[in-house]
Amino acid sequence: MPATRIWVVDRVEPPMAVVVADDDERQVDVPLARLRAGVRAGAVLRVPETDGVPDWRAARVDEELRRARIQEAEAALDRLRRRDPGGDIVL
Repeated sequence: MPATRIWVVDRVEPPMAVVVADDDERQVDVPLARLRAGVRAGAVLRVPETDGVPDWRAARVDEELRRARIQEAEAALDRLRRRDPGGDIVL
């Protein structure tokens, strides 16, 4: 059974997609032709790997994980907003 790694599509610059590994933030350019049609920036991908080599053609979009991450980020922003006293910064 191959290992699975989480990657996030940072941006799409045809004919490539720039993806970032979730665990070590390694950035890789992947030809769009090797990914599923319709992959867009912000997509969270579960990619099987054999001996550390990603199988981009077998990558699956994990929409549920993407939504969960967005909710976590929004919650963090809400916490920060509640702590912000507002006003201008004075040096």
